[in-house]
Amino acid sequence: MEHVGEWWTLLILHDAFDGYTRFDQFQESLGISSSMLTTRLKTLVADGLLERRPYQTSPVRHEYVLTELGRSLRPVIVALAAWGNSRLTPTERSMILVDAHSGEEVEPVVVDAKTGRRLDDSAAYVFTAGPAASDAMRSRYAARPAIPAEEAKVGPEDLVQP
Repeated sequence: MEHVGEWWTLLILHDAFDGYTRFDQFQESLGISSSMLTTRLKTLVADGLLERRPYQTSPVRHEYVLTELGRSLRPVIVALAAWGNSRLTPTERSMILVDAHSGEEVEPVVVDAKTGRRLDDSAAYVFTAGPAASDAMRSRYAARPAIPAEEAKVGPEDLVQP
């Protein structure tokens, strides 16, 4: 959440996924102040989401390139955009996700990699404490009864076809 919970960070990452790498590109696209953009870019570099690389020597200028960690956030950005678009009529959408080859609009969904089942059913998929959970987190989830797999409501509509 630390990486995606801040509005400017999401917008900068979105632009980076669109191929923007230079300070002036980000600034022009976002209409963000120089000081705010400088701060956000420094944070993204420090957090390992972007890498700062020189692209010019005289004077020295840098570009900001997504790292592997940064690229791994793309599904999060896609899911957030899809969620936002799902609440708009098609004519209200400022951007849509399309297949790069066919140009057809696609509908992103989050699925379990093993089963292909959609994960948007909060009755079928629940959070539980992980190995590094704090005592408070363990306490929070200890009160929640586990749902046996046979009780989970799963039908053909929950499966994503390849």
